[in-house]
Amino acid sequence: MQPWEIVERAHAPDGTELVLARRSAEWVVRIGGRVLMSSRTHGSEEALAALALAKLAARRTILIGGLGLGFTLRAVLDRVPVEARVIVAELVPELVAWNRGPVAHLAGRPLDDARVRLQIGDVAGRIAEATKAFDAILLDVDNSPSSLVLAANDRLYGDRGVRACQNALKPGGVLAVWSAGHDQRYLDRLDRAGFAAEEHTVAARGSDGGMRHVIFVAVKGIARRATRRSP
Repeated sequence: MQPWEIVERAHAPDGTELVLARRSAEWVVRIGGRVLMSSRTHGSEEALAALALAKLAARRTILIGGLGLGFTLRAVLDRVPVEARVIVAELVPELVAWNRGPVAHLAGRPLDDARVRLQIGDVAGRIAEATKAFDAILLDVDNSPSSLVLAANDRLYGDRGVRACQNALKPGGVLAVWSAGHDQRYLDRLDRAGFAAEEHTVAARGSDGGMRHVIFVAVKGIARRATRRSP
């Protein structure tokens, strides 16, 4: 079997090492020695965009937390009008450079789209400063709301972070969150904040078989929660 080739290295603000590696046509980003994202398993990243935007009547202003390998951004761009603004907040500048360089082709160079506004920094800060600014907020910045790679991400997923997301959304806006698995405490948190929340189990590779991930989809301004776990 062909060995992995390390292409680049970077560090998150807390010092955790990120490694960009490739093997033939497959690319991965590892953090702390674990695979954080892979070009082979991006079906759930695309589902994050599809499930969120399916709930919206207006798709004018979208905030994405976490660039990854660009697949969620590409899926959003494929579903919003030409006049839309898609803001991407990415904490690690090197990840942006990789998306403009060696992995740009994977998602069709989405950062080149004129609708994209890129902000280097923590998406939590962008959310905290906004009031009724976004039609949707899509978060893919950690393993799950409870299993965190970066401890600082807890402020996105705790009660205070959920309330900040609600405040940053327009009425009827949607919060969508990628997770490696089920998290009942997070669903309960969304409920307490007044969201109508659903949990969708989706295929990691975009097909029916293999590994599964979870997408939480929460709509602002609906009094009763409709929690659903997809098969």
